[in-house]
This record gives sequence, C-alpha cells and structure tokens, in this order.
Amino acid sequence: MKIDSKTRFAQSSDIKSRTYLEYRKDMKKKAIAEYEIIEWFESKLCEIYQTKVKVQKSGGDEHIWFLRNGGITGKADYKAIVDGKEEFYEFQYSDRNDLDFFDFKVSKVGKKKKGLRIPYENKKFIYIIKPTYEFAIFSPKWITKNGFEAGVPAWGNRTAFRVPHNKFIKLFKKDKNLKHVISNIDQKNYILNFQHSLLEKWKEELSHLMQKIVDENKIVKFIPKDLDSFFKICFILDNINKIPENADLWLIYLLTFISGKNTLKNLAKIIYSLDFLYSKITLQENEIQTLINKLTELLELIKECSIDDGTFQSSISESPLEETRYALFSINLLEDFYQDMIVNYSADFKPIIKIYQNVKNINKTFKVIKNANQQKL
Repeated sequence: MKIDSKTRFAQSSDIKSRTYLEYRKDMKKKAIAEYEIIEWFESKLCEIYQTKVKVQKSGGDEHIWFLRNGGITGKADYKAIVDGKEEFYEFQYSDRNDLDFFDFKVSKVGKKKKGLRIPYENKKFIYIIKPTYEFAIFSPKWITKNGFEAGVPAWGNRTAFRVPHNKFIKLFKKDKNLKHVISNIDQKNYILNFQHSLLEKWKEELSHLMQKIVDENKIVKFIPKDLDSFFKICFILDNINKIPENADLWLIYLLTFISGKNTLKNLAKIIYSLDFLYSKITLQENEIQTLINKLTELLELIKECSIDDGTFQSSISESPLEETRYALFSINLLEDFYQDMIVNYSADFKPIIKIYQNVKNINKTFKVIKNANQQKL
C-alpha cells in the first residue's frame, strides 16, 4: 500500500495539528449559529427598515461552512436585500457578557492603506450576546472609532480590533425573541459535541488494539475486503495526515459496502471513510452521479432507523444512546457532503438551511442525550 504524503489542508497552524474533521467541528459551531438566526435577523431588519427584507447567506458561505482546502471565505456572512439594494453583514456572537474587551478580526473591519486601517463602508456587523439575549448592529467605522488594534491572548496574540466593554455594551438591546433562537443554538452545539465524541471513542478502541500487540503478543490483521479493516486504515491515515495514492479507487470500492443490511455503527464507519477520501480527490464526471445516488441512499437508511422518541435504532447489541450517536455523526457528515457537492459539483441536492435539519425531532433527541448524560453524573 503506497501512501502519498501530499495534503489538501491549508498549511496554517490551526489546521496542522488536527484532522480535517476536527477542524470542521469548530467551523460548524459558527455555522449552527449563522443558520439559526437568519429568520430572526430577517424579521428584525424588516422591523428596523419598516419594509420587506430578504436575508440569505452570501458568497462562498451561501451553501458551505468550510473550505475543502482549509481556511475561510473572505465574503460577508449575510446578504440582505432591502428595497432592491444589497447590504452585507458580518455576524459574531459571544457566550459571555462580562468580557473586558470584544474582539474583531482586522481583516473583517477594513483594509490597510498607506499604514492606516480604512474601515469598510459596504457592510455592517450583527452581534449577539447569548446569555442576555441582546443584539446590536453597527458599522466597521464604529469599531475603528471606539476600539484599538492590539494582540489578543486568546487568539495566540494575533492582532485584532479590541473594543472595551463599557463602550461596547451601550450598543445593545434586549430581544425576547432571541431566547428561542439561542436555545436552538445551544441544543445543537450540545448535540455536536456529543456526536463528535465518537472520534475519541474510536481513538481509544484503536489504541487498546495496538497496545495488545505488545502487552499480549496479539496479531492485528487488516483484511482488505472487510469494512472494519477498511475503516481502521482510513482512520489511521487520517490521523497521521497521509493520503492513499489511489484515493479515488478506494472511494469507489468503499461504496460497495453500502446496503440495507448495515447497522448504524457500520454506516458511521462507511460515512467517515467516505468523508476522509472525498476530501482528498476531485471526482470524475462518471463518479459524481454514483456518489450522489449513494449519499441519498445512506441518508434514507439512517432515517429509516429514526424512532419517535428522538433516538435511532438498528441493532439490539448497541444501546439506543450509542445508536443515536452513530446516526447523528453520520447525518452531520452527510449534510457536509450535500453542501460541498452542491457548490463543487452542482449536485441537485436540496440545500441545507439549518444544521441537523435531517434529524426528525431535534428537541426530543437533545432531551434524550442530556438526560442520559445527567444520569451518568
């Protein structure tokens, strides 16, 4: 088995030490919030302008919340259509209202010309403070006037515009309608952390397996035509940042494992492996429709396992909680697939307008997970 060491990650320090999937988890948290507030934000702008306003994601972020090569898009987060004219908005939020400073990336605030930072005039900021259900809308010019450029310790001392708390907090207004929106954001972040812990579980299982080679003189075999072996190889390669030389052929071979006989555990392994390989290749024309069909099939197989109480079930050998973790993990990645293929391959998928929109009853699922975790304490 030959492994090519090339990588599709951007060579930035925040990605090098993590797998592609771990990097995307951080991007997904912001995406959850961005998509959840759209309806509220649109309603708020209608109220402010006293006319009909349409708000949508803009630029490269319109359908996708991460770039396959790493990094982030340079476009504003939202585009608002007001009386036929376009307005652009950056979105930020804080989980705390007691910060000494509120920070903004200099690149989002303005461009540097002849040593001076010139604020953008064609966009504004929408900022939400989650604990107090408050919001504010302001211009980059306001930031440059009331803040200063300095290193941010929490950002590795990277330079940002820092606005003191006493100036910033005066901008905000409370909106009771934000309570429901923020509750949805918190629930989905909780679910994201829950399902993402599957990666740590897999790491532990593989670690114990490898330790047995020395501790118990065990022999570990990877059988080419076995799904579990295929998955473990992909998992190891992913975590050492290596790519199969024939990743495109691996992906096509992996598709042969998909069937209605798979448990949710096996589906999660298939989808993880697909995600790993897909991000490393460019699909050929004849491969695009094949993958579209298989992704549709995978989502339907998972949905068939959805139970009215908010859990997922496919096997009596696994607990409903673990089965639900497998399903959520898989849905999370499949929604990524859908968005990426819409953008990069013009796939005829229905766009994802909210994260976990393919979970039947997200509120019930959240309650099941939270109750189970509280019982463990």
